Amino acid sequence: MGNGIAHVLAQNGLSVVLLDKSDKDLNRGLETIKKNLGRQVKKEIISEANASETVSRIQLTTKKEDVKKAQLVIEAIYENLEAKTAFWQEMEATCPPEMIFASNTSSLPITKLASATHRPEMFIGMHFMNPVPMMKLVEVIRGMATSDETFQIGKELCLKLDKTPVEVNDYPGFVANRILMPMINEAIFALMEGVSSREDIDTVMKLGANHPMGPLTLADFIGLDVCLAIMETLYEGYSDSKYRPCPLLRKMVQSGWLGRKTGRGFYVYD
Repeated sequence: MGNGIAHVLAQNGLSVVLLDKSDKDLNRGLETIKKNLGRQVKKEIISEANASETVSRIQLTTKKEDVKKAQLVIEAIYENLEAKTAFWQEMEATCPPEMIFASNTSSLPITKLASATHRPEMFIGMHFMNPVPMMKLVEVIRGMATSDETFQIGKELCLKLDKTPVEVNDYPGFVANRILMPMINEAIFALMEGVSSREDIDTVMKLGANHPMGPLTLADFIGLDVCLAIMETLYEGYSDSKYRPCPLLRKMVQSGWLGRKTGRGFYVYD
């Protein structure tokens, strides 16, 4: 998600500082950006010159101090409240007070994340969809204290990136994952209970609901660990049994079968 967000920012003329924990992570992210730009060139969406200009606008760093010159920080850490909170505490101590903070969290409470800083009125959620260069939607989430000015800046940035911003209030899972993840979770229950095979469950939703990919294939694409983390956030946030994560989903995550990124999930990948 981080390299996808950097991709669309740089492609739309903005200078980007891409921060990660190690040079290895940064180089992997940059290679993904170059590969996706290459696909756009091949499809004649952009020119080779546009692709080169995009890469030239991205600075790689492992030093948090290098983000001081930015106007906006967008965080795309994995769905873990403690990890995100620790990051924002470090950003609060590093960045000037006029800088706006945005989290790309897909389910965690913006109000809670903002409380790790002294600028909750300048903290917002910007939930991009994956893959970022292709997907138009961005959920722009208001925390309890998010100011109208901060929200408007987030919305206008989305429009500049040729995205469609949708205003969302701060509830667990927001809109997209509050609806999507229980559907995926129910598909996993149907597989666990032997209602149908993985292929047939996916086929039913592709042909019956006109989804571009079935829920089990989509879960593998998202990452089963991410799916589980979001379901746990929903279950904890609403205290409602309808959000209880499927035991099969837990077992697969415990086994390290996380989907495409590990080569095995509900399907096996080369």
